[in-house]
Amino acid sequence: MAANASTTKIAQRASSTGSFLLKWATRAAIAFVLYLTCSFIDDIKDRWYVFTPESLHQLAQAAVRAHPGDINAMIPYIVSNLTAEYSPSVIALNLNSSEWVLSNAGGAMGGMYIIHASITEYLIIFGTPLGTEGHTGVHPADDYFNILVGEQWAFEPPKLEREVYRPGDVHFTPRGRVKQYKMHEGCFALEYARGWIPLMLPFGFADVFSSTLDWWSFYHTVLITARENIRNLLIGKI
Repeated sequence: MAANASTTKIAQRASSTGSFLLKWATRAAIAFVLYLTCSFIDDIKDRWYVFTPESLHQLAQAAVRAHPGDINAMIPYIVSNLTAEYSPSVIALNLNSSEWVLSNAGGAMGGMYIIHASITEYLIIFGTPLGTEGHTGVHPADDYFNILVGEQWAFEPPKLEREVYRPGDVHFTPRGRVKQYKMHEGCFALEYARGWIPLMLPFGFADVFSSTLDWWSFYHTVLITARENIRNLLIGKI
């Protein structure tokens, strides 16, 4: 009887060990397939981009030349040029330039007008007449910050000199790169990000949940972002 009980326990342990190994082998296989899938999608994501950093930089420079120092004139200039360049059948643009919302992210605060939002791209006017500074965040997207008014300063150790970007300049931050930045006094920019935009949302919303509790701005930001994403999905633009 003792021998039979011992044999049964050994068989049970072997079965349990086999189940454990099978479970983790299955999980590892699923994780590997997901990794391969995500890597493949990441490699081909550029086929969904509509804007180019070069054309937007040229547009920002043209706005600076046409209306130096006047952000109120630059915004309609930029939007009208975008609507003339891009058909509504290709990309959805938010033409309501009164839809400004406050944004707190990485310690910096400013106003934001969302011109375009999709899964792979966003284009906004961001800035403040007061000045602000903070952390750029670690993002799965490349960021192009086209200065329209004022100056932006940046700091990236181990370099101990500040970077200075003035109207017409573009501050490029590759995905994964981090810096301290300051929008010196009054500064506004045309900001373009390309990559996996939904993965940037935790950075954009973290301050709401941890400090500001600005649910009104949070609500409008989510509403506008979701609306513009849906509009672009309906025309096949992700």
